[in-house]
Amino acid sequence: MGASGSARPAPFLRIAQLLRDRVTSGMWSVGDQLPSRAALSAEFGVGDNVVRRAQEALIEEGLLEGRAGSGTFVRAPRERRVLRRTVSGTTSPAPAGFTGTWEARSIAKVPAGPETAFRLGIGDDGMCVLTTYEFFTDSRPVLLATSWEPMAVTGGSAVVLPEGGPLAGAGVITRMRHLGIAITRVVEVPRPIRLNRDQAHLLGLATGAQATFIERTHYADGRAVETADWVVPSELWDITYTIAAPPPGT
Repeated sequence: MGASGSARPAPFLRIAQLLRDRVTSGMWSVGDQLPSRAALSAEFGVGDNVVRRAQEALIEEGLLEGRAGSGTFVRAPRERRVLRRTVSGTTSPAPAGFTGTWEARSIAKVPAGPETAFRLGIGDDGMCVLTTYEFFTDSRPVLLATSWEPMAVTGGSAVVLPEGGPLAGAGVITRMRHLGIAITRVVEVPRPIRLNRDQAHLLGLATGAQATFIERTHYADGRAVETADWVVPSELWDITYTIAAPPPGT
């Protein structure tokens, strides 16, 4: 015999609604810090894991935000921005038109590994400079990127570190031009993903939130001289591509 009546919602959904009601009623205002997870668990008579899932659901919804080491807060609406994908005017590691700041960390002589080696056309044990980037607007992280450059291309030069030397922060195209290497094409492959725990932690978003993963590679003729992974949170960015039209008569 089938069960009668409607199924009860999952416990975390009930707690999420109770938290949502406190925000929409004005009990909690923008910028307010929520009570600790332990306090909410005791108040609602549920486990910590139920409160965590409820908070993560509201973070993904955009109502709350998690701040590393600080707790969970009622979030102010975050401005949605346009991420323009074009190689024109690319004179920094930031996307065209980006007006924020960034932090970077480079490590030299890192083995490429199979996937990166395939993209760069080098051996798995080929040495690279690995650089990780966090991009910020209004002091909040909004983009992540990881770049690999073969040591065979930049090693021993003044521009071996993307964020060091005389062309620190100048971008791939400008730095390669310094070495007499002309970038002839840039290939990007976008894919939908959901943020893993580390990515979500860095961006202050919920684990599993939607994002676009962009695999980008710079080529000089047929040789790959840099490849990078971009993580673009869907709730913060609209991605637009500028594609040059062919000359008239072609």
